[in-house]
Amino acid sequence: MRSCCLSGRDRRLAARRRVDELREEADRIQAALAAAEQEWQEWAIARRRVDAVLAPDGGITADTEITDHPQDAPSAPRDAAKPKSQVPVWREGLAWSVLSVDHQRILQALADRVRLGQGPLTRQETAAQFGMDVVPARVAALRSKAKGLVARGWSAEPASGPFTLAQGAAGPGGEP
Repeated sequence: MRSCCLSGRDRRLAARRRVDELREEADRIQAALAAAEQEWQEWAIARRRVDAVLAPDGGITADTEITDHPQDAPSAPRDAAKPKSQVPVWREGLAWSVLSVDHQRILQALADRVRLGQGPLTRQETAAQFGMDVVPARVAALRSKAKGLVARGWSAEPASGPFTLAQGAAGPGGEP
């Protein structure tokens, strides 16, 4: 009877060791992925900066998406909203039209809140306002887009969670 329990115990310990080894390998792969993504982001930023310096139109290229294949590059005009464009850094006079439609909708909702004196907008309120199901996946997607706007100066996050329009980031017609 004892040998049965030991072999079961040995199998349990071997399984536990295998799980631990796989977790360590997954952690190592995640760390390598994070480092590779960081390096890619740095190259993408460098490429945009070089393109901005060399661009014949005054260097307004921050709204274009970096792709590995030229045939995948967007063919829409520079000022048109692109569905997967990166958020350019806000600067005086930059129109909302350089942003994706989703980012423009978020900014419009924030501008409406400012205009009505209603204060910051939560992700859940944004999801409900856009007619989305208020489920974690949808709310997380909105949070990601809103955080991108904060990081680039279009909106602000005065407290952890709710968002508001950044000082100076006027609406499409010049009104907040």
